[in-house]
Amino acid sequence: MRLKELAYSRPRYGYRRLTVLLQREGWPVNHKRVYRIYGEEGLLVRTKRRKKRAAQRRLKPLPATGPGEHWSIDFVSDQLADGRRFRVLTAIDQVSRECVCLEVAQRLPADAVTKALDQAMEIYRQPMVITSDNGTEFTSNVFDQWAYKRGIELDFVAPGRPMDNGFIESFNGKLRDECLNMHWFESLTEAQRVLEMWRLEYNEMRPHSSLGNRAPAVYVAELLGVDTSP
Repeated sequence: MRLKELAYSRPRYGYRRLTVLLQREGWPVNHKRVYRIYGEEGLLVRTKRRKKRAAQRRLKPLPATGPGEHWSIDFVSDQLADGRRFRVLTAIDQVSRECVCLEVAQRLPADAVTKALDQAMEIYRQPMVITSDNGTEFTSNVFDQWAYKRGIELDFVAPGRPMDNGFIESFNGKLRDECLNMHWFESLTEAQRVLEMWRLEYNEMRPHSSLGNRAPAVYVAELLGVDTSP
């Protein structure tokens, strides 16, 4: 049952990677035994195209009760004035709605993602859970090992269900509408500078309807009992 739970929550993981996860949890199993059960339960990763079907029910982490517990991450793409494409790593706190990271680069492989998140955690509290889609950057061995060493639980949305990560999807829409669509970037440096300015304004000034029209930073300060009056 535990192997099935792990396989359903990480649909692109093969039996060897699932073996590692089981061993981390203390299960005395080797890859041969896991492979046998893996096949008997029909958990083999399919590489051929197939018709979509309803995703298997999977266990969800407990909902966050306060800021700093649960982050959501994703990517947004755009292009510079000369047509070169770039990506933006976006990360927000699910409770406070604070944007904790906007990292700009032409490429953002797993090691660049972990480096950006490390820098964010120097400023913000390390989360207990990170929710993402099943992109290769997030399902890679590099990202998995990084999360394991930090003690962070990875929560993957079901394939084809991006709104299961609705917090970041909503944020990405605001980022595109209020920032990316409003600027014509000449360079990656300019894009990073403008996005960082927008991130600070979003956190410290922009009213958020789900927070009673308070800015995320103001909401967090009130929870901590900090006086934010002028």
